[in-house]
Amino acid sequence: MSLEGLVVPKKDTFRYLGSMLQKDGDIDVDVCHRIKAGWMKWCQAFGILCDKRVPQKLKGKFYRTAIRPAMLYGAEYWPTKRRHFEQLSVAKMRMLRWICGHTRMDRVRNDGIRDRLGVAPIEKKLVQHRLRWFDHVQRRPSEAPVHCGVLCRDTNVRRGRGRPKLTWEEAIKRDLKGWDIPRDLCLDRNAWKVAIGVPES
Repeated sequence: MSLEGLVVPKKDTFRYLGSMLQKDGDIDVDVCHRIKAGWMKWCQAFGILCDKRVPQKLKGKFYRTAIRPAMLYGAEYWPTKRRHFEQLSVAKMRMLRWICGHTRMDRVRNDGIRDRLGVAPIEKKLVQHRLRWFDHVQRRPSEAPVHCGVLCRDTNVRRGRGRPKLTWEEAIKRDLKGWDIPRDLCLDRNAWKVAIGVPES
């Protein structure tokens, strides 16, 4: 493929609106990219986040409003696996420990650090993002196009050996089961917000 005489090389990954799309449909590259984006935000505010004169609650608020959104950008359509949660959680806790001035050698529990800064587990926030998007998708008009995040598996395509790829729909089913939320509840917007812990605007 060429464009105005220049050959466009084939790539297995493509950056689109801040997200990294992979040829095989996985999200490994995108998760790593978002973690790097979170660290970039963290480094930009290093002087404030590691200043002992700044209240820790204020540091936690900065993390929630600037760093975490950078890490979870586009996460509402991620079909996340356990290793993705672990990658995000490790990066987040390393940031929070540096903010509090602790290392792992101090033997301070993760729950204590999160409580001190007023920060929720990143796995909870990621699932919340996905369920909010699911609510949006379920209530869309029937003539609206299907978003790229709503991943389906073509039953006519033969697959190779091993476990099939996790889809967004399967991730949603897992989230609903884990949070004990009925699927039809999304038809009631206010009840859905209460169920997933989102405050009304």
